[in-house]
Amino acid sequence: MQARKQYLAEVRKEYERADGSGRRRLLDEAEKRTKYNRKYLIRVLNREPRPELVKRRKRKAEYGAALVTALVKVWDIFEQPCGQRLTAVLREQVERLRALGELRCSDQVAEQLETISASTIDRLLRREKRIRMLRRNRNPNVQRLIYQKVPVKVASEWDTNEIGNLQVDFVAHCGRSTGGDYIYTISVVDIATNWWEGQAIAVRSQHATKEGLSLMQPRFPFRIRELHPDNDSALVNGLLLDWCQKQRIELSRSRPYQKNDNAWVEQKNWTHVRKVVGYRRFDNTNELRLLNAIYFVLRLYKNFFLPTIKLTSKTRENGRIKRTYDQARTPYQRLMESRQIDRKTKQELKVIYESLNPAELQRRLSDLREQLEKVSAAKSEILLKTRSHGPAITISKQRGSAAASLRKEATA
Repeated sequence: MQARKQYLAEVRKEYERADGSGRRRLLDEAEKRTKYNRKYLIRVLNREPRPELVKRRKRKAEYGAALVTALVKVWDIFEQPCGQRLTAVLREQVERLRALGELRCSDQVAEQLETISASTIDRLLRREKRIRMLRRNRNPNVQRLIYQKVPVKVASEWDTNEIGNLQVDFVAHCGRSTGGDYIYTISVVDIATNWWEGQAIAVRSQHATKEGLSLMQPRFPFRIRELHPDNDSALVNGLLLDWCQKQRIELSRSRPYQKNDNAWVEQKNWTHVRKVVGYRRFDNTNELRLLNAIYFVLRLYKNFFLPTIKLTSKTRENGRIKRTYDQARTPYQRLMESRQIDRKTKQELKVIYESLNPAELQRRLSDLREQLEKVSAAKSEILLKTRSHGPAITISKQRGSAAASLRKEATA
């Protein structure tokens, strides 16, 4: 571009003095050299040349090294504040620090410190912050060290036929507000057999999560090979990593903000938790007890009697995706057919299976769900009555209708 401009500037000198035939010759030559359109060249060559821009003289630096040194000294004394906060400090504390002998600078530097602006302070301290590698707020590139210890694993890397690879996730029972403490459900599913286990914990903490997983570990009829949570700090932490290493369990995690990496457990969160206990807020010990009682019955009902369908292959044909599924079988049947389970475990599972009555399990599950509904509705009514009497009656009727619909759904 710069070469074209220089070339056209020389052509313009001849173009102004040339006659018609000379101008045509110059236009032909310029069109050939620059590859510009002929009409554009006519406009450029007829245009008066722009005056060269006058180079601005570089402004002399007002603040020298002495001021930067004194500024860094004051900045460190007052815990490295931002420029806006440091200006207020400088106007009050410069002379005080000089009197105390903490700051040694000339009168000119002291005067400059008292009048310097916040934006100039940030500009002068930028190099110092970069040298010290101070962490910026909300820096997405800074990650916890535990993320380097726990590898990322995507869905395509899973061996869907190997038993013992579990996906883990939290289900929050917060209702319409995430404020305060409330109950969480730890949802765990085996990829190969779809065997599911659930445990309700009072709070989402590292210790509560480890205790919940410790309670669930003996319930699985196979050895846990690997746990795969998302990037939740309650699931990916040093405490859980140490526990997995002691139990000889591998730990991996999914990619951040990629929920499809945990597709198996996300599906169970809906079918085994939300469809059973709903979206109410649970935050007391009675609800915690009932939730764990529901999950104890639900695990037997779902794992032994409700068949699931697994995706075996997915191919694209003529722009359409064709999915192939295997025969519907229960997690119990998949375990009994697998060669990875020993004979003793299969006999124990068979004894449990023969002792269960699916209709009785379904009735017990409906009763427990109704009890949970009553406890939650009563808690809401008491809370509303303390605020005002009128709305409590209306909400009570709504709770009663919800309980009736839940009983009708459970009976169906």
